[in-house]
Amino acid sequence: MSAPHFVKSPQYKTGFVSIILPTYNEAGNIIALAEELDSHVKFPKEIIVVDDDSPDGTSRLVQECIAGGAIPGLRLETRTADRGLRKSIERGIEIAQGDIICWMDCDFSHPPEDMALLVQEVLNGADIVIASRYMKGGVYKKGLGWFDADESAFAVLLSRIINWIIHVVLDPRIHDYTSGFVAFRRSVLESLLPLRGDYGEYFVELIYCAVKTRNISIIELPFTSPPRRSGQSKTGTTFRALFWRGLPYARLIPKLRAMKNN
Repeated sequence: MSAPHFVKSPQYKTGFVSIILPTYNEAGNIIALAEELDSHVKFPKEIIVVDDDSPDGTSRLVQECIAGGAIPGLRLETRTADRGLRKSIERGIEIAQGDIICWMDCDFSHPPEDMALLVQEVLNGADIVIASRYMKGGVYKKGLGWFDADESAFAVLLSRIINWIIHVVLDPRIHDYTSGFVAFRRSVLESLLPLRGDYGEYFVELIYCAVKTRNISIIELPFTSPPRRSGQSKTGTTFRALFWRGLPYARLIPKLRAMKNN
């Protein structure tokens, strides 16, 4: 099977930060998140919302915000076909103008104030900076019930188990293989493209490929991940949904293990 198509941006700005926000039904979070990113990330930047044509009006709210001019550098890309988290991130990379490219979840489980810390480490010389829930000093969503309406402690436990297995089986230098909260030096990111996978498993393969590549410097910074502010988790809230969400990770591990042995 041939690799997925990827088109590099024809030009980009040095010292400029592109923050990609992939969204689906995040109307309750997206404007506040963009406002807080604008407040906390003081570097020259753009904030790119890549929305999968959310039925809750996420794109409409962002377009209205752009029209009002309250957040400089706010951009919107609404995708009506071939949708999905990984594809939205990749589309954001294609249209990004910065030489530092970042992305994060849009439910406030990734605190916007921490994005500035990731960017600063890239400016200090790192190639990849990952915000980590599982290294010393990191905290992941304390206080959840086992099967809440929006998020569950079982989902958190599943994430911990998957990360622990990947951490042990593949490379223990990385603690949070499913973070999805990251900043890249653009040239390094483009050397690792295209992204592969459907949901969060794309990040596992991306980071593991980076670990296996010589001369790429990777830093993890601990952060505290709170529960989402508004809306419903895309990971799932029932045992059945969580099982099917975790299955691609289980299939990916032996594939990457084979890469390790080559």
